[in-house]
Amino acid sequence: MTPLDLPAINARLRACHPLVQNITNTVVQQFSANVLLAIGAAPAMFDHPADAAQFARIADALLVNFGTATNGQLLAADAAIAAAAGAGKPWVLDPVSFGAGDFRTQRIRQVLARRPTVVRGNASEIMALAGTGAGARGVDATDAVEAALPAAVTLARQTGGVVAVSGATDLVVAILHGQVRVARIAGGSALMALVVGTGCALGSAVAAYLGAIEADRDAVGEARFDATVAAHAHFALAGSLAAERARSPGSFAVAFLDALYETKPADFSRAKIALETRDQP
Repeated sequence: MTPLDLPAINARLRACHPLVQNITNTVVQQFSANVLLAIGAAPAMFDHPADAAQFARIADALLVNFGTATNGQLLAADAAIAAAAGAGKPWVLDPVSFGAGDFRTQRIRQVLARRPTVVRGNASEIMALAGTGAGARGVDATDAVEAALPAAVTLARQTGGVVAVSGATDLVVAILHGQVRVARIAGGSALMALVVGTGCALGSAVAAYLGAIEADRDAVGEARFDATVAAHAHFALAGSLAAERARSPGSFAVAFLDALYETKPADFSRAKIALETRDQP
């Protein structure tokens, strides 16, 4: 598989149906599960402390999202992360509302220290995680995506993984072979911000794409970067298509799920992606 061969990555996902364990917020569980089914993955909302670790060893990938975290989910996340890491499974951290409360902020910092495969958030969350911003206003970003690029580089260096920033034009950042690699993915629709769960479900989709390539081979570095770009490209393509069919949030949500399902490997050749490689600052 050549770098950024997005059609092949999507075809791989649809062929292997990766199983994704979601420890995520209650607001988005059903929507995230439907998104995973639409893109060709299998969702599982295993978030009980008693069996979260056991399931993490079975799943192909794990998502951790503390949007409405209960004490049980926090314990489940700790156990699942340890099990996934021990089994060499990829996992995604979505730092929802980082900086909005002291306890939440402390717990997300603890999880970040365990070096997630991918960190995915909005610009304000990523900047606050890197110590260069105050955080989001609730779940809403108050900073521009491009302003978060230095913070994303900092986090990529700190975690050794991939960092994704979602917005009007998404950023995906990794440090590969001593250089910073950046992908900018355009597309989507402004209506995506008016449907609860699109950002959180994107985290689930990233986990699915990571699980798909891990099932195929020992995927590190470029492969994980490419898989993260593929997930964002899938959402951008589907968002653009859904916007052609719907003009309001309710109908857009339905159209978006349909578009995710209908997007096929060949469609990824239309993805609007700009790649850049730069020296580390």
